[in-house]
Formats: sequence, structure tokens, C-alpha cells
Amino acid sequence: MIEARPHDSRLVRTTCLVGGIGALALGLLGIVLPLLPTTPFVLLAAACFARGSTHFHDWLLRQPLAGPAIREWQTHRAMPRRAKRAAYLLMAVSFGTSILLMESPWHRLMLAALGVVLVIFLHRVPVREPAE
Repeated sequence: MIEARPHDSRLVRTTCLVGGIGALALGLLGIVLPLLPTTPFVLLAAACFARGSTHFHDWLLRQPLAGPAIREWQTHRAMPRRAKRAAYLLMAVSFGTSILLMESPWHRLMLAALGVVLVIFLHRVPVREPAE
């Protein structure tokens, strides 16, 4: 697992802290916006906080929804099957709804193509059962 060790430089710590807060904000927006992925931004926030602030890093790891997924990713570079299924479901709902609401065929095609790319990316992430 990646150890949270703040950088020696105050400028780098501040930059990482600001980047982590920004990434976390984008991740939270990604919960409701279909084109913004939540998980990569939360993982980026964890990486930024690990170098910018042990306080924020520890806080993020204590969160019941994000903490276990972040620890799993840091330790094994994998995700639980249940989380992967939930991601597929949420992507299908959000992209499906967005495609249905779009009037322009070009925008529908763009959303469908982006959805396919994200499904392929998610499919390539290894699955690790919690009992392993």
C-alpha cells in the first residue's frame, strides 16, 4: 500500500493539496454528471493527498464508501466485483438517460462512443474478491 508521506517542499505540498481538493470535487460532481468519472478522480485525490496532507489522506481513507476502494486499489491495483457491477450499472443508467435526452444524433453517437470506451477501460481493471 502507498504510504502517505507529505513532500518536503511546501510548494509541492500546497499544489498537491489544491489538486487533491479539485480532484475530489470533480469526483463528487461525477456522481451526478454522466461524462465525469468518479473513481479516477477520487483515486487521484488520494494520491495528491498522500503527498500533500496526511490529514486529508487519512480522512479520505476513513470514508465508508471511498476508503475501502482506495485501499484495494493502492494495495492490489484491483477492484471488488460488487463495485465493478455497480459501476457498470451506474454507467448504463447515466449514459442511457443522457443518450435518450439528447436531440442531436451526433451527441448521441459521441456519448455512446464514450460509454463504450469507459466500459472497455473498466473491463480491463482486474477483479479481486475481498476474501482473497
